[in-house]
Amino acid sequence: MAITTDQRLALAMTIPDTPVWRLSLEQYHRMIQTGILTDDDPVEFLEGLLVTKMPKNPPRSLTTYLTRDALARVVPAQWYVDAQEPFTTADSEPEPDVLRHLQAQDVALVVEVADATLQRDRTLKKRMYARAMIPVYWIINLAERMIEWYTRPFTAEGEADYAQRQDVAEDGMIPVVLDGVEVARLPVRDLLP
Repeated sequence: MAITTDQRLALAMTIPDTPVWRLSLEQYHRMIQTGILTDDDPVEFLEGLLVTKMPKNPPRSLTTYLTRDALARVVPAQWYVDAQEPFTTADSEPEPDVLRHLQAQDVALVVEVADATLQRDRTLKKRMYARAMIPVYWIINLAERMIEWYTRPFTAEGEADYAQRQDVAEDGMIPVVLDGVEVARLPVRDLLP
């Protein structure tokens, strides 16, 4: 049986053979409260591990800005759009590039801008967002100049994933779906640098 690209990526994202110390969410928060971790530390808390965040670069920063601005213009007034701010799940506190609301149960859409982070965004982060039942997950894939649109999160036999993936090309329109209702469509080209 041949191994798929996604399976290869998932294998690459497994925990290393060297000893790793898992933290609870409470321990992570205490590290922040006591000043062990600060805003200057380039880490985020994913599935019980401190994971290095990728450094920002101009294309990634511009894409984050364009996406946040475009979403803020089209979402209804009761929704909140933010960029690179943490929200809490059962075992993680990711800092996605764009999101709505700050509690996982209130998040309708999470956006990650991917260049060097594409592998992590397609495996670890996708699994984490699916486990938190985030209904819509976008990966703005800068290398391929498209948006990967994931919907219908599920968990089965301890695994979490999205049942549906659609790729929207640079010349396409990406639907903005909140609580199962399409509120707008955005040109993918307008979100790319």
